[in-house]
Amino acid sequence: MNSLDWFAQNLFGCVFLFDGLRRVFAISWKTEGQQTVPQGQCIGMSRGATFAIGLAEIAGALGLLVPMHSALAEILPLLAAVGLAFLSFAVAICYVRRKEPAAPTVALFLFALFVVVGHLA
Repeated sequence: MNSLDWFAQNLFGCVFLFDGLRRVFAISWKTEGQQTVPQGQCIGMSRGATFAIGLAEIAGALGLLVPMHSALAEILPLLAAVGLAFLSFAVAICYVRRKEPAAPTVALFLFALFVVVGHLA
């Protein structure tokens, strides 16, 4: 792995860490004429499902960020990136089915593939 791969892995991990923390520690907000929806929770998803997705994102991000200098530095980031790629792909499918914009999630999926290919090369 070269320095670009390490940079991409760390950036990818930070993105998912912050998104996972946002989902886990969601705060309720309300605008006039709308139902109360916790920030970070999609309409149509339960609070538990949103919390589980947030925990999966945090676990994957820690798998990318933590093992840089440990014995698991070769396999754990690869497994974490593959898991986050599957998670991004599943979320993109949900967005497409609900006819919501899925471009940011597809971009994260492609970024995950870049990290995976960087580990395999």
